[in-house]
Amino acid sequence: MATASPNILVVEDDRETRTLIAKYLRTNACNVTTANDGREMARAMADRRVDLLILDVMLPGEDGLSLCRKVRAESQMPIIMLTARGEDVDRILGLEMGADDYLAKPFNPRELLARINAVLRRQASAQTVSATDGATALSFLGWRIDFRLRELRNPAGARVAMTSAEFDLLRTFCERPGRVLSRDSLLDLTQGRNVGSFERSIDVLVSRIRRKIEPDPLDPTMIKTVRSCGYMFTPTVDTVTPPADSRS
Repeated sequence: MATASPNILVVEDDRETRTLIAKYLRTNACNVTTANDGREMARAMADRRVDLLILDVMLPGEDGLSLCRKVRAESQMPIIMLTARGEDVDRILGLEMGADDYLAKPFNPRELLARINAVLRRQASAQTVSATDGATALSFLGWRIDFRLRELRNPAGARVAMTSAEFDLLRTFCERPGRVLSRDSLLDLTQGRNVGSFERSIDVLVSRIRRKIEPDPLDPTMIKTVRSCGYMFTPTVDTVTPPADSRS
């Protein structure tokens, strides 16, 4: 399942750093536009769609923190801040201004790309989940997953025992049916990047869930493995909304 290359705007006054970032991201399937300061940033944003903004803190004229605050007041565009200063106070200020992530210089371009991908995954997931806002439960093929009670019931109505991690992963699948989800994105959406979390843990949880919901766990049809990509939840999922209050 192909995905469109993200349009990234890099606002950085240091020419060497700006060129390095742009070159690396372009070799990794990103569309990149660059700007030297806030005025060039504004022109670039007026001319084209921007999916993610990389914004240096120390810029000539208006600084990055001020620009971040202005962008966030008008848009939910993901923002990653860059700075040569690594103090906690600068990181906190950037996050308070609305940045989604923060990276101190010098940094490895691979780490920047990883953070870009993580931020874009979180945004895409949030947009998908918004379609289920207000739902108390979801149903698929007669199964029902209840968010309030944190329980799963089979088509016969019997409660199926699940661990917290299994429930969170199944809910994540149910909220994103028909989408290929990488192990990285599933970690971000369920466990986060906690110490001890690793891709193999997703495989273990998927195996456990399959044993509970699949007619044949050895030949799964609900949670399909997509080779070299991750997993996809195949059933159609319906939203279950709370009934209207009935008052006599």
